[in-house]
Amino acid sequence: MFKTLKTAWGIPEIRKKILFTLLIIVIFRLGSVLTVPFIDTSVLQSWMEEKASNGNFLEYLNILSGGALSKATMFSLGVTPYINASIIIQLLTYALPPLERLQQEGEDGRKKLNTITSFVALGLSAFMAVAYYLTLKSDSVKAVKYASGGYGIFAMFVIIFSFMAGSSLVIWMGNRINEKGIGNGVSMILFAGIVARIPVDLGQMWELIKTKEGANENFVKILVYLLIFAAMVVGIVFMNESERRIPVQYAKRVVGRKQYGGQSTHIPIKVCMSGVMPIIFAMSFMSLPSMFTIFKEPLKDLTNASGWEKFYAGFVNFFSTRSYSYAVVYFILIILFNYFYVAIQYNPVEMANNLRQSNGGIPGIRPGKPTSDYIQRVLSKIGLVGAVFLGIVAVFPIIFLNLTHIDVSSMGGTSILIVVSVAIETVRTLESQLMMRHHKGFLG
Repeated sequence: MFKTLKTAWGIPEIRKKILFTLLIIVIFRLGSVLTVPFIDTSVLQSWMEEKASNGNFLEYLNILSGGALSKATMFSLGVTPYINASIIIQLLTYALPPLERLQQEGEDGRKKLNTITSFVALGLSAFMAVAYYLTLKSDSVKAVKYASGGYGIFAMFVIIFSFMAGSSLVIWMGNRINEKGIGNGVSMILFAGIVARIPVDLGQMWELIKTKEGANENFVKILVYLLIFAAMVVGIVFMNESERRIPVQYAKRVVGRKQYGGQSTHIPIKVCMSGVMPIIFAMSFMSLPSMFTIFKEPLKDLTNASGWEKFYAGFVNFFSTRSYSYAVVYFILIILFNYFYVAIQYNPVEMANNLRQSNGGIPGIRPGKPTSDYIQRVLSKIGLVGAVFLGIVAVFPIIFLNLTHIDVSSMGGTSILIVVSVAIETVRTLESQLMMRHHKGFLG
């Protein structure tokens, strides 16, 4: 990996792309500290410290923005609207024939899909900006300086449009990285936001070790976590590279005096074929109950509470990110969403038909339905392995929190998975550019 980076840096053209990418990342980090006007950041940060913790969805959004959400900066929404828009459009391409046709039209179709995704992202950023403003204005936060009157209306428009403009600018910067940088623009910005939080989290761990009460115990706990953290990085790299290869044999054909076909190849099936998407889906679903507490806190003393108040308190506690019930449901949802995502990515019937039309087949398996059934069985087994791995990675911070009472969710499995995946994809991109210039690299 480091050899690849060193080789790429030695090529002027690729070096310019790397420097341009670094410049965009620096601009992104500068925008992440420019606070939006009319917001009391001290009030907001104290509220976020209480609410955005223990691995809930609010903390997850804050991690993706590189901590900008907790400071109400221009880039508070980050790339979240674009990620959600990409997921929505990707799912709709399998449900709406017009979008499916665009996907099959090659480069022109992809450009049109990207344009549609950008407009959907703009709509989502407007929705999220309004929702975040209403949260800041609510009685539980009161972080907006002017909440009523003429100044209040003016402040509302300034805050909402600042969030929207910041989100649009982030997406624009990601597209510039795709055009003039090393590629993977949105992923690189997401990577930069998460990595920027790591020094802060390490500083918090250091503060726990420095405290006189329980310093030795905290040191042992954090040391164990860091060892597990390293093991998780190795495991994620291994699972990202792992694949199940289905052997394929093409029949020989004689056309005139020439013979075609007869070669052996394989169909690669990635173990973690769905990436981090099942975790994002499951986390979005599981965050809904906890989002209710932003507007209405459950009663702590249920002695004289009504039936509805007791039910609401039990409901919130069941879906609390500290509870094992949350971890169990979260784990099951990740497995279900993984199977769902694999099902929309792979069509065994279509794969079997393509093999038959190209005179190919799986050794020992008859063409047609037996081939599609075999591919389906392979996908189910591999999908289960990948889903269980993703579930373990996502649930580990919850278990560690309950056992040690040390919050490591910002350096948890989801963040590691995103960072490692983006790093691997970036190295692959550099490798492809090096191979075009006949340089042997990491994957060569």
